[in-house]
Amino acid sequence: MDAKIKETIMHDIVHFGLRLVLGVSFIVHGTEKFNPVFASYMPSFGIPVEMQIPIALAELVSGILLIIGILNRISALMLAIIMMGAIFVVLHAENYTGQMGYEYPLVLLAVSLVIIVIGPGRISLSQVIKKIPRILQ
Repeated sequence: MDAKIKETIMHDIVHFGLRLVLGVSFIVHGTEKFNPVFASYMPSFGIPVEMQIPIALAELVSGILLIIGILNRISALMLAIIMMGAIFVVLHAENYTGQMGYEYPLVLLAVSLVIIVIGPGRISLSQVIKKIPRILQ
């Protein structure tokens, strides 16, 4: 019985840890994209300048929602889509490692997919509210 409780608590902590790390990563990356200097790089990445604010907002808001534990599946889906864009549009999926490598975006994509599958876990605002449908957690 004691081992089962510890295992459950460990799973909850790991779920929260995944959300926390992914959320903080995207909050940092999202706030960097609000810098006007970033707009000058976007055409070289193959992305229209008009997409700077929507991408920055998507990363920032999704990161915040992941940390507090609400609308996690939708937030993780948005981040997964952004990471696929980073891998295929910005980095052209050419180098796995090194400069312009897609290793880091691929890890962020994988963590996003894990959160989509497992949901927010019990250390989340969704768990406290209880009225949020499972699909929106």
